[in-house]
Amino acid sequence: MGRMHTPDPVKLICGFIFANQNVLQQAVERLQVRLGNIDAHSEIFPFTHSSYYRQEMGPDLGRLFVAFERLIRCEQLPEIKILSNGLEENLAVSSAGRLKRRINIDPGYLEASKLVLASTKNFSHRIYLGRGIYGEVTLQYRADRFHPLPWTYPDYQDPQVLDFLKRTRRAYMKRIR
Repeated sequence: MGRMHTPDPVKLICGFIFANQNVLQQAVERLQVRLGNIDAHSEIFPFTHSSYYRQEMGPDLGRLFVAFERLIRCEQLPEIKILSNGLEENLAVSSAGRLKRRINIDPGYLEASKLVLASTKNFSHRIYLGRGIYGEVTLQYRADRFHPLPWTYPDYQDPQVLDFLKRTRRAYMKRIR
């Protein structure tokens, strides 16, 4: 019989897709008030892997990833996704009677063997975490690198993203040892 144990704390990350750097700065600052300081970030680079957000947010979208200094418990991910969704709505603008997001925020966490992202959408490869939030293993870590899965979004396979995640994982592993 297996023994139950509490998992190690995990490294909270957030990915942002945005058109306006002022909106990005507002989102980052508000998240830091609630989630603590950021201790790592990627470069800002163009988001060119999908046109999904273009109609809502416009052309020339940017992408940024950040990692938070404070480790979290993995069961906190649903409340953080709810927080990020509320922030997206708060920063949205009204256009033709609808809210249009100006930023997309994707919270998730890194641990030794994987990257898990939060989603409000159910699908066959996602598990229900509670409060309307699902979790998805987006990348697996083995043989000293991250490996995509059949459902991994193309931007999470981008070398710049994988480099940021690997550096963040390396720092996380030193911290929990």
